[in-house]
Amino acid sequence: MKTITFKLATENFINLFLLVFLLMVTPFAFSQPATSRNITVYQYRIVPPDKINQFIKRETTYYSEIAKKAMEKGNLQFWALLQKVGGNDIPNSPNFLFVNTYKDIDRIGDVWSNAAAVFPKIPVAQIETESLSKVTATYFLADQAWEQSGKAGENDFNFIKFNYLSSSDPSASAALEKKYWQPFIKNAMENAHTTQIAWGNAILLSPTGDDMDFNIVAYDIYSNLKEALYPNWNEKTVFPNEGLTEIGKLEVKPRSSEVYQIIKSVSATNTTTSN
Repeated sequence: MKTITFKLATENFINLFLLVFLLMVTPFAFSQPATSRNITVYQYRIVPPDKINQFIKRETTYYSEIAKKAMEKGNLQFWALLQKVGGNDIPNSPNFLFVNTYKDIDRIGDVWSNAAAVFPKIPVAQIETESLSKVTATYFLADQAWEQSGKAGENDFNFIKFNYLSSSDPSASAALEKKYWQPFIKNAMENAHTTQIAWGNAILLSPTGDDMDFNIVAYDIYSNLKEALYPNWNEKTVFPNEGLTEIGKLEVKPRSSEVYQIIKSVSATNTTTSN
């Protein structure tokens, strides 16, 4: 998108990954449709209130530039820093989310170990953000679909609503959304029947199991918070009710959702910073 959550081979590699800020993705690419080989990583973090400003400054000043350099080499496709709006049990819940998309997930360490090379005159201790935050979850996803309004500009991608779905057959649910919802939302956005400016979805690859509350993530993007909280549809909108019924039959529990502000995102073609 323009501007919008790991299990590696060995424990040592995981520790190195976290130490040098192995974040998580696309969709996140939000505006770059993923290929079947791309894997997006979502990494959720808790940042204490007194460290938020420093955390954001370091991420947007340094790691967004490290991400750009990685994109020039071709593996990293998308990077985004998102901040949650509201929430419950706030002191114990993640308030930031990274979304990263990789061509080769096994080369993830190459991306984030490059801080010293990109900023050779700045000590890594003044760049890193692990000491300012705590990782609470990391998810690997495969992006399935993406649509955005042709009328939306780079500065319009400001808030994203994540919808977490639990399906009895994630692949079938994604196929149904691609068949029914994707053409519908594309038409609705282009004809100004909705204030939404982009939509996409992804299937959870890992972790999976009965203790997981979702296995699909769908995301709706808006230009402002009001529209993310209270989407507005044209009264003449005709929804694909047959398709929605089919999709609903596969969902085994009610959906949950969260809203995030897009602080900054970087893709191979553009950079977006929230106003």
